[in-house]
Amino acid sequence: MNDLEFQRIIQYEFRNKDLLINALTHSSYVNEGKPSHIGNNERLEFLGDAILDAVISDYLYNRLGNVEEGELTKLRAVIVCERSLALCGNRISIGNYLRLGKGEENSGGRKRGSILADAVEAVIGAIYLDGGWDAAREFVIRTFAELIEDALCGKLHMDYKTEVQERLQSHGETDICYVIEREEGPDHDKTFYANLIFRGNIIGSGCGRSKKEAEQQAAKQALERGGTLVF
Repeated sequence: MNDLEFQRIIQYEFRNKDLLINALTHSSYVNEGKPSHIGNNERLEFLGDAILDAVISDYLYNRLGNVEEGELTKLRAVIVCERSLALCGNRISIGNYLRLGKGEENSGGRKRGSILADAVEAVIGAIYLDGGWDAAREFVIRTFAELIEDALCGKLHMDYKTEVQERLQSHGETDICYVIEREEGPDHDKTFYANLIFRGNIIGSGCGRSKKEAEQQAAKQALERGGTLVF
């Protein structure tokens, strides 16, 4: 791993290089018995997730003085979702610098959205521990700048179906399907009702003016109920 090259990309130089190594070490690397006195990046991911939420919340609160809490929450959710994190991970080429186990490497782990997103959060956590709040905030605002502007301009929308798929895949699950339960109304003004099915159970339901919108709403409900279901 060329840690100097990666530090140039992220425009931050670590005083404690072990924190950087830790942030870029996936659990598969350690689980395969490869030598590491650092451990994997899951604890840093936990910390980085909290720091990212706080930084984006602080930024939106101060920039959008007249926007109500509900809209701020929606904007933050779009900016800090797994898909957005993975996009940022690709922009800083984080996948090229990860320490992965051979199995994860061979199965395309360097391009997997969930792994890239987790690693970005871990790097945020590592920067926070190494350089404090200001350093972490500067990195987040710089790295997420384009996504933030897209969200504020309405160009960035939550793709709930992709989010559900990525979360389930991160747990080794792929067997889901969307079923249009019924349609109501005349042809020119139909409302569609969809269910999201996982392991034979309905985990989300939604409705919309198109089948696609209904499926998105079903996925959204599944994510909102995720703590008691499969995520």
